[in-house]
Amino acid sequence: MSTLERMRDWLRDHRLALDAAVAAGVLVAMVAGSFVDPHGSDGTTWSARTPDALSLALMVLAAAALVFRRHAPMKVLAATVAISVVELVTADPRAPVAMSAVVALYTVASSTDRPTTWRVGLLTMTVLTAVAMLAGPLPWYAQDNLGVFAWTGMAAAAGDAVRSRRAFVHAIKERALRAERTREEEARRRVAEERLRIARDLHDVVAHHIALVNVQAGVAAHVMDKRPDQAKEALAHVREASRSALNELRATVGLLRQSGDPEAPTEPAPGLARLDELADTFRNAGLPVEVARSDSGTVLPAAADLAAYRVIQEALTNVRKHAGPGAKAEVSVVRVGPVVEVTVLDNGPGHGTGPGGETVPGQAPGPGAEDNGPGADTGPQEGGGHGLLGMRERVTAIGGSCTAGPRYGGGFRVHAILPVKNRATALGDPV
Repeated sequence: MSTLERMRDWLRDHRLALDAAVAAGVLVAMVAGSFVDPHGSDGTTWSARTPDALSLALMVLAAAALVFRRHAPMKVLAATVAISVVELVTADPRAPVAMSAVVALYTVASSTDRPTTWRVGLLTMTVLTAVAMLAGPLPWYAQDNLGVFAWTGMAAAAGDAVRSRRAFVHAIKERALRAERTREEEARRRVAEERLRIARDLHDVVAHHIALVNVQAGVAAHVMDKRPDQAKEALAHVREASRSALNELRATVGLLRQSGDPEAPTEPAPGLARLDELADTFRNAGLPVEVARSDSGTVLPAAADLAAYRVIQEALTNVRKHAGPGAKAEVSVVRVGPVVEVTVLDNGPGHGTGPGGETVPGQAPGPGAEDNGPGADTGPQEGGGHGLLGMRERVTAIGGSCTAGPRYGGGFRVHAILPVKNRATALGDPV
């Protein structure tokens, strides 16, 4: 902070000292002006006259009153106007005591509203100008009398301009502070309203169309044997209702897209075909990964393929974050009869929380199996964490099984068994 800024801050905190300095400056200007004779034989001359004792006393009183101009602006203005009137009536030649009234009028105009400024300014100009023209020793048209009128008018105008600018700046700052305080609250309110609106739309779409599908499916099942034509018509209605539901759901979910999101996915869902790419991402992150596969020619259902990919992704993520430095991971994908076995092993010396809450070497499961990637934030949770829970739920949903636990001698093992065929295919239904 510069010296000027420090001085400005100090004066802002000590306003009385600032007013005293202003009063002293005005006093010096009035005393200096009292020695100038603008009507000398050779033009403006210095030391051509000496103010009398009364003028000096009035100048001191007017300057002293200005010290309190911020605390009582109206009273100070009244006092300085009264002192100036006395000077205008009695002094010959005059001393510039009216300068104190000009400063006091500026203070009143800068600290009150515009109507008050107009009333007080006009009254001050009228009183001082009238007294100067009618009661003073100079002719009414003298330049000194016109100067009193001009200076008081400019003081009122300048004070009003300063007040307007201060009010404008204060309004801008207040608006900015209010916006800063309410921005987060407004964002939360809008998010809640948007969620409520979308939930309402989804409820309306799903409830209406699912109810229609349920009714038409019941009709089709009832008349399938006796009236196949009516059953076909009911199934056509089911198809149309489901298509409408999908379209409306797509439109509703599309509202959640951001402006830069594509209208549709530009790449397929991840699966074992991208296993090498997944392993490379962890190798680039510093985790040695070995991949062994003996499932050549095996085509998994989409759900099983995605589940296998997510299990490997979650397991490698936990190895990367919790197995410690120097750990290595091994991934194997093996076809064994009607299932594919996915195994992820590591030799890390780290410690984490096992499926039952016990401390195990090698790894701590983290949350969010389906959404975690390399470097995702994971952490131990009660019951083994949401990472392992997500693995098990995803694999169990497609008819498989998933186990995870410490290895003998250190490290951790994740083992998932995934069916090659889904349940519908196993029953002979078309996929």
